[in-house]
Amino acid sequence: MKDGRLAPPKSTPNSVSSQADAADAEHYIAPIVFKGDANAAATAMRAAVESMRDATVMRQDGGYLYAEFRTKLMRFVDDVEFFFDANSGVIHVRSASRLGRPDFGVNRARVEALRKRIEARSKA
Repeated sequence: MKDGRLAPPKSTPNSVSSQADAADAEHYIAPIVFKGDANAAATAMRAAVESMRDATVMRQDGGYLYAEFRTKLMRFVDDVEFFFDANSGVIHVRSASRLGRPDFGVNRARVEALRKRIEARSKA
């Protein structure tokens, strides 16, 4: 991450990013909205990530969280990064497969599953 920006999505279809151009339907995904404190959002996101199968939080520094997810069958690694933007009340996310070209929608589905978990926590 540099200057509040996550790495851009890969040119291949196996990555999504909330910081991609919104006109890029293949790679763009909406950021995750949070209410309240960015630290609380980071704690909630870490808990949501850790509750998912085959996820390992690798690093968390202030407004940044990095996790690895291993695919069930072939044990491929997907990198998932989060940037907690306190000023705009959103969590920017980038999820990308390290290898291959297609991901059959896995990265997008993972971000949407995390979005649902965060939204459910904010309603509780």
